Amino acid sequence: MRAIRRSTLKDVAKRAGVSVTTVSVVLNGRQDGVRVPETTRERVRRAAGELDYRPNQTARNLRQSSSRSIGFISDEVTTTPFAVPMLSAAQEVATHNGHLLFVVNLGHVVGADLQRDAIDTLLAHQVTGLVFACMYHQEVEPPPSLPDGTVFVNCRAKRGPFRSIIPAEQSAAAAAVRLLLDTGHRRIGFLDDTLIPVAHRLRLAGYQDALREYSVVPDPRLHLCSQATVAGGVAGGALLDLPQDVRPTAIFCFNDRMAMGLYRAARHRGLNVPGDLSIVGFDDQEFIASELDPPLTTMRLPHVEMGRLAIESVLDLDTDYAGWQPGPAKGSSVAMLECPVVERESVAPPTG
Repeated sequence: MRAIRRSTLKDVAKRAGVSVTTVSVVLNGRQDGVRVPETTRERVRRAAGELDYRPNQTARNLRQSSSRSIGFISDEVTTTPFAVPMLSAAQEVATHNGHLLFVVNLGHVVGADLQRDAIDTLLAHQVTGLVFACMYHQEVEPPPSLPDGTVFVNCRAKRGPFRSIIPAEQSAAAAAVRLLLDTGHRRIGFLDDTLIPVAHRLRLAGYQDALREYSVVPDPRLHLCSQATVAGGVAGGALLDLPQDVRPTAIFCFNDRMAMGLYRAARHRGLNVPGDLSIVGFDDQEFIASELDPPLTTMRLPHVEMGRLAIESVLDLDTDYAGWQPGPAKGSSVAMLECPVVERESVAPPTG
């Protein structure tokens, strides 16, 4: 799909042959001591129409609001160390641009009334710029009271003209498996989770994409679903009990906690990581991936980048670098941020 590039004030100014200040005076109602002739106003309006320029109403309200604040609504982001970097990055960008960040943590299970009250309270405090964040990648039904300029982070709005920022799960999974393939592995297992359906579907597709790219037929015996926990990883040791000619020489895990459990399962069977079994995780979870023995090669979720981009979007800063794509709903757009590989010491060529 072709990336969406929203026209900016600078684009309109260039087309009309005037300054950005003049365009702002005409289109955004700013004064700045500038008097603009009607002929120039008409030229600016015509240029804006030709470029389909649409001002960000949320950013306009923020600039006019005396509170200069942004609301950050989440389920468990603020109470989970795993995702706190998202909030920290959002706070940093907001502060750098002269705004406060008002944070509301609603918890994992929340009723519609509480959700509506939280949104209404923030809007009552002149917080017309909102970020709606989730701890894990999912599709969400937007609350009716959310303003159109709201930005969804680590989740995608099912409907409405919203912008959503999500990790590129499928390409990340493919990159993880491709790393193992490039190291020489061909019997590659996938220790999967089905309780997070969006991530499960995309990561499974990426796993299969990479295998087919290398002309490896996916073997259903090497795909095992378990709980996305350390205990689930221990249970994933069942993959290591397969016949010798089927048993995987490498396993891609849905997350780092499962990889941690799989380390334990491998050692209980007298197997060495990575000498006998290579393992790649997902998330780059703090206090797990880098602390395992050996340290875990994994895919890093772009929490920092998602938090930063969310605030930049709310403030109508230049975010063309994000490569916005048309979303499923009319007027919506989606930015899929790459999950970089973090190479450590849990991958080696197969010995057999």
